[in-house]
Amino acid sequence: MLDAKVQPYINPFLVAAARWLHKYGIRADYLTWIGLAFSAIAGICLIYQIFPLALLFVLANRACDGLDGQLARLESKSGTDAGAYLDIVFDFIAYAGLPFCMAAGLDTKTAWAATAFLMLGIVFSGTTFLAYAIIAAKRREPSKKGFYYVSGLMEGTETVIFLITICLLPFAYPILASIFGILCIITGMGRIGRALGDYT
Repeated sequence: MLDAKVQPYINPFLVAAARWLHKYGIRADYLTWIGLAFSAIAGICLIYQIFPLALLFVLANRACDGLDGQLARLESKSGTDAGAYLDIVFDFIAYAGLPFCMAAGLDTKTAWAATAFLMLGIVFSGTTFLAYAIIAAKRREPSKKGFYYVSGLMEGTETVIFLITICLLPFAYPILASIFGILCIITGMGRIGRALGDYT
């Protein structure tokens, strides 16, 4: 929901940073893998409840996620299929893995229950997202990204806000995870309605 509103403000900085990195031979796939490593470190920090450091590496992970796409477009106008594939796979690893690590660190029945519900929401929303993209690609619908990106209530920006918030307010994690899970389910239902309207 917020991605389209936030991107015009963030993109100029990402483009400038990507051009600087490109100048020194940094490749997009390097950043994609580095971003995955940052999310793993953030997860370890969440397990050991080092929340300020977890926040730092969450932000570093999301910065890499934004920069690798811009770098890919400098290397090739449309990027590469492999890069687009790894980008979405690593995103979902971070989106699911970081809450799991948070629950492991808190290790309470409430945290685990909220995480299980959140995983349901993430899987539901993610499945409707990817299934829509498959049909859109089959129909050759235009996309500025390496894959067709269908909008929804919960998008990348909202997920980043959620991850930042749980680092800042770990004591509120169960309720935050539950709310985010509900919103993910609403997002998935909205995408199903859109798909049935577009593709029937």
